[in-house]
Amino acid sequence: MPDADFLPPARPFSASTTLPGDKSMSHRALVLAAMAHGSSRIAGLAPGDDVRSTTAALARLGVTVTPEGVSSPGVMDWTEPDGPLDAGNSGTTLRLLAGALSGRPFTVTLIGDPSLMRRPMRRLVDPLAALGASVAVSVEGTPPVVVRGGALRGTSLTLDLPSAQVRTAVSLAALQAEGTTTIDSPPGFRDHTERWLASLGLGRWITSTAFRVEPGPVPPTAFELPGDPSSAAYLAAAAALVPGSDIHLRGISLNPGRTGFFDILESMGAIVVRSVTGAAHGDPVGDVTVRAASLRGVHIRAPLALRAVDELPLVAVLAGVASGETEVRDAAELGAKESDRIATTVAMIRALGGSATAHEDGFTVSGLGGPYAGGVVDAAGDHRIAMAAATAAAAGRSPVTVRGFDAVDVSWPGFRETLEATWSSSR
Repeated sequence: MPDADFLPPARPFSASTTLPGDKSMSHRALVLAAMAHGSSRIAGLAPGDDVRSTTAALARLGVTVTPEGVSSPGVMDWTEPDGPLDAGNSGTTLRLLAGALSGRPFTVTLIGDPSLMRRPMRRLVDPLAALGASVAVSVEGTPPVVVRGGALRGTSLTLDLPSAQVRTAVSLAALQAEGTTTIDSPPGFRDHTERWLASLGLGRWITSTAFRVEPGPVPPTAFELPGDPSSAAYLAAAAALVPGSDIHLRGISLNPGRTGFFDILESMGAIVVRSVTGAAHGDPVGDVTVRAASLRGVHIRAPLALRAVDELPLVAVLAGVASGETEVRDAAELGAKESDRIATTVAMIRALGGSATAHEDGFTVSGLGGPYAGGVVDAAGDHRIAMAAATAAAAGRSPVTVRGFDAVDVSWPGFRETLEATWSSSR
């Protein structure tokens, strides 16, 4: 894959921007619209290969997705595919479809690219089995995932981990079950699915973590998707890294399960101002302004580490130039992402001239108290590492080269252009 070179901004910048549609919500909107009988509209669908994987898999089930929306015969009349469904690099695609397919009277095999075929899927097996589905994975607990669907029954279950993807998979299956299903787990998950089902009259909260799914048909819906806070994090970090800079991020999801990075950024000393301006299907939406200030090291534990798990490599970038030490623990899930993000994050910081140490459940970064030397970072096929390394150039004394930079196409094909346009915004 090609390399890309990034230079630090020539001067402090001040920018205001909107972000691509939220990726997590895009997957959920597509699957829910596909389960509904009729036509749904989705405004703000995220770009990127991951969302295209969901679209392509749904097409194999007899669902039509166009720029105008989704047209479906409804989940009860999905077509049995004539071969495996390929989720590409998207664990969200695979896990959500495993849940949605659990109620269908046929067998489907779910696969993905080499990276996805190494990722853990055993956590799907017991929760979906509790509803009556048969789900099988490899001996190693990885794909292929074979779902033998059929008649489901409601149940009450508690998950060991606060996994939004597993909670959503169970919820999508539970919509097709006979009787209600209650799902509980430890806190720290993003609750888009629960908020949306509640707004559609298909469920309600029992406690702060337990949600009851009311089975029934999903109605055709007009989904309005806000900007992606995970994408916004890179631009926010760039502003925090360049003294005298600021950025205004408009219309992004402010779901509490998605704003952990902004909490961490604020605790490190940056000025962060949030404003809720509306809601999308029960999910808060608003603006965030970030201004640069002196950064300091912090210690991060669960549940905050889980609320910011996708952005932890970016936290490491900030930590590398902060004063003091930053320690991230309770984030063992990082080791089972598109890359082993504990190892690749530590390698990234070291390649930039910083100091970092890996742990089983996280990492420690010793801040330089000043800019990076620059260097060459291998993205290891991971879009989050590629984007974090590119952002680190904002705090470099010399260029940063990102090997395999086109991994960003998984989530944000226009990331480089947006980052460089932001850096060139004059005060």
